[in-house]
This record gives sequence, structure tokens and C-alpha cells, in this order.
Amino acid sequence: MRVITSSVQNQPQSTSRMMMIRPAQFGFNPETADSNGFQHKPSENTTSNTADDEFELMIKQLRIAGIELHVFDDKDDAYRPDAVFSNNWVSFHQSGKVVLYPMMAENRRTERRMDIIDKLGNDFKMEEIIDLTHFEAEGKYLEGTGSMVLDRRYKIAYACISPRTHPEVLSAFAEAMGYEIVSFSASDENDLPVYHTNVLMCIGDIFAVICLEAIKDPDERQLVRAALEETKKFIIEISLEQVRHFAGNMLFVKNNRSDKFLVMSTQAYHSLTKKQKEILSEYGRLLHTDLSYIEENGGGSARCMLTEIHLPLK
Repeated sequence: MRVITSSVQNQPQSTSRMMMIRPAQFGFNPETADSNGFQHKPSENTTSNTADDEFELMIKQLRIAGIELHVFDDKDDAYRPDAVFSNNWVSFHQSGKVVLYPMMAENRRTERRMDIIDKLGNDFKMEEIIDLTHFEAEGKYLEGTGSMVLDRRYKIAYACISPRTHPEVLSAFAEAMGYEIVSFSASDENDLPVYHTNVLMCIGDIFAVICLEAIKDPDERQLVRAALEETKKFIIEISLEQVRHFAGNMLFVKNNRSDKFLVMSTQAYHSLTKKQKEILSEYGRLLHTDLSYIEENGGGSARCMLTEIHLPLK
């Protein structure tokens, strides 16, 4: 792989505009559990409104920070236990392109809602919708910015191959969007494949958080490190144990005054060392909220709940 650092795009890595889906039927999804090692059946002492409470607290904190949120309610016309994780079905790009993604679990496919895209189209310019969902018929998947962690400035998509991230769909994304792919294999402490790249990696403008320990092949590990270094990223390494606490599942954002933030869960925040917090605080203020119920039952965390809107304004 070769990255030409002089060809850096004008596109910023972060945005102040986010889409979020308020959960209506959040819960443990048996269709996703086999491939998601972070997901666990609920304990008996939890209540049905816990996910709602966590969601509302998160959006309150983000709005106080000055981040523009476009919040849509999930519908009750179909069972969508994972609707809160909207970054898996769509991504929005500064070019005006919108990408729809093929998802592994059948009961997640109704999360793709054109009514939401139409509403966002009232405020944002959309030049083209790239629909990759036809790959579902072939049993090939790519679950958005869960499967890929995008370096939007250099147009590089980092992706760990898993049952939810297929090389052929990656190639289709790369061709349609003009991205280069850096793919690799990653596994947890039990040698089980990591289901989504965004649980072990976060890309900022001039930094990257990553669990290189999860990339067991030394050549692939060096490939990823080289790509990050060649694009001038300061690397903050996290451990597999920290990944287990969703420390990799954070998102670099900014507010309407261009102040920078790293959004994560409270569990992720407490798993970081004092030194890691000090380093990360140099790149942005650390924002965290308690998402323990959503994390335990859904197997995703703060980053999975945020869909970045990089579309140009009308």
C-alpha cells in the first residue's frame, strides 16, 4: 500500500452534525448475538425504559456541548431492536453521496428508512444514493461505519474482515467512493473475530486510537501502523481488555464553534489510563455518558449510536 500524503483532501475528519435514532423496541437481538462477542442476554433486574433513559441523557449532553443533532423516532411497524445503532445502514459524505449498506441480520434491514433520508434532504444536498444492499442476496455484508473506520481526509477505509464485512462489498464501496481500503483480520482474547472495526479503532484528524494487539498477523499489523503513520497520525494504543470495555468505540466530533470532542461511554472512559486520558484530552474534550444497558444488550456503544452528517448544507 502507498498513501500519498500530499493528496490530502479538503474534507474535514469531524463534523458537528449527527443523526440519531431514538429506540422504540431496543433489546437483545438473537439474530446478531452469534457474531457479536460484546452482546449478552439481559439480566433480570433491568427495566424496559433503561435504553430510553441512556439515550436521552446522551443527547442532552451532546446538545449542551453544542453538537447539532437530527433525532428521529424509531417506528413500531416492525421489530427493530438495534435501530439505535444507525451508523450501520447509512453514511453521509461531503460529496453529497449517501451510501446504503447490506446488513447481516434480516431483522435489521428494515432500519433503512427512505423517509429519514427524504427529511434530511430538506436541509442537506444529496447528489447520489449508492445502494449496496443487493449484496444481501449473495450473503455478503458491509455494515457501514461499523464495518469501516473512515479516514475522510485521506479517503482511506480501515476494515477488519468478519462475517459482517466482506471484501467484495468493500471493493464496491471503494470504487464508488474513491477510497483506498486497508483491510486486516482482528480477533479478541479468545481468538474470535472482531465483528466490527469501530470497536477497536477510532480515527481523528491527527491521531488514531487502535488496538494493534487485536491484529495477530505481524505483516497486517505493520500495514495498518504504516498507513496511520504515513497519514501523520499519532497512535494511541489500547489493549484488548480496554476494547472489551468499548474504549475503541469512540467518535471524534466538533461543535458549532469548532470545539473538538471525543464521545464515548462512561465504561470506556473509566477503562482508559490516566496517561491515555491526558493524551486524548490534547485532541478534544472527553465526553462520556453511561450506556451500560445499551452496551450489554446491544453489543455496541457511543460511536455506533452516532451517524455523521458530512453532507453540504442547502
